[in-house]
Amino acid sequence: MSQLNDISLVAQVVAFKNTKAFDQLVKKYQSPVRRFFLNQTCGDSELSDDLAQDTFIKAYTHIASFKNLSSFSTWLYRIAYNIFYDYIRSRKDTVDLDSYEVDRMYKTEQENFGQKQDIYQSLKTLKEVERTCVTLFYMEGVSIDKIAEITGCPPGTVKSHLSRGKEKLATYLKQNGYDGNER
Repeated sequence: MSQLNDISLVAQVVAFKNTKAFDQLVKKYQSPVRRFFLNQTCGDSELSDDLAQDTFIKAYTHIASFKNLSSFSTWLYRIAYNIFYDYIRSRKDTVDLDSYEVDRMYKTEQENFGQKQDIYQSLKTLKEVERTCVTLFYMEGVSIDKIAEITGCPPGTVKSHLSRGKEKLATYLKQNGYDGNER
């Protein structure tokens, strides 16, 4: 029923330029998309908001290209995935003394924030594609087949990324005082 409602809203946007219909889609998906970016950026809420906004702008401007070959949410996550990787490719990885000092101070502050921040720190140990797969599967509940559509990776590769990501997260968390018996 939800997929049918999404298709109806998309049709209203395409056929009648109904911005209220698109607003409903934004309201439905803004939290999951923002949460996806929050996990991808390891807790950077301002960047997450900017990337989410870019995702919805791109979705609105390209909504006529939605062909209903997958669910609207899969199509939207694919856009989010591409927005994130465009951001990663565009940023310059220049390291100077000032940015090193800021990063060190930021990391120190993060470690004092508790479990949630520990999760973000552990996510930083993953490669971007592993982080994407882990975030979508474990935190957003997206199926392996849909993750494969979003990332363009075969399902077996997605499973490998999940396995390696889970192992890296477990190792990091164990090294930082989480022995697996805590909840």
